[in-house]
Amino acid sequence: MRIAVIEDNEALANGIAFRLRDRGHSVDLLHDGAEADAFLAQEGADLIVLDLNLPHMDGIEVLRALRQRGDGTPVILLTARSETSERVVGLDAGADDYLTKPFDMDELEARLRAMARRKNLEFAAFDRLGELVFDRSGRQLLLNDQPLDIPRKEIATLECLLERRGRIVSKSLLINHVYGIGSDSDDSAIEPHVSRLRKRLEPYGVRIKAARGLGYMLVVENS
Repeated sequence: MRIAVIEDNEALANGIAFRLRDRGHSVDLLHDGAEADAFLAQEGADLIVLDLNLPHMDGIEVLRALRQRGDGTPVILLTARSETSERVVGLDAGADDYLTKPFDMDELEARLRAMARRKNLEFAAFDRLGELVFDRSGRQLLLNDQPLDIPRKEIATLECLLERRGRIVSKSLLINHVYGIGSDSDDSAIEPHVSRLRKRLEPYGVRIKAARGLGYMLVVENS
């Protein structure tokens, strides 16, 4: 599950991301409304956790832009504002749910599960890739229930490609996932990780195809 967490309080955002990644989900962290809008327009997500109070473009503006593009991705709004009028504005703008700060992390996770069920999204802990199985919680690739010895950055590369299996993933998105959003690493930094990962996966019928000038795509044969 790919979850975008858009929250300008970095401590809170990191706490949410830690919890969701611990549950095996891929999390994209964004702290600026305009950057989040551009990210969602280009890359998308399965679920969105969206704060209302954001710099450069507030959460309601981000939400309205999302819906105007015809994007129906489930969105839960986070805010310190408890007034009924604020909740009404958010729901009328297209939010699926609303959570007032401070909140319990268990409740946030339960609400995300509920939104996923309504959209028939799967909170799967494992993902099968032919002979291989990716354990999201353990961040391990398994063969016959035994973990393969794969470096952390290659695992992160696989996570990003797997979440978008069958679609082209840009080098910039891979850089953001592997090194963190805002990293000063250039696009070429991801190439060695992709090359080594490709060689590891090919014997099991898992291919990483390059789209010149665009990025990479994960393809599983006979899937």
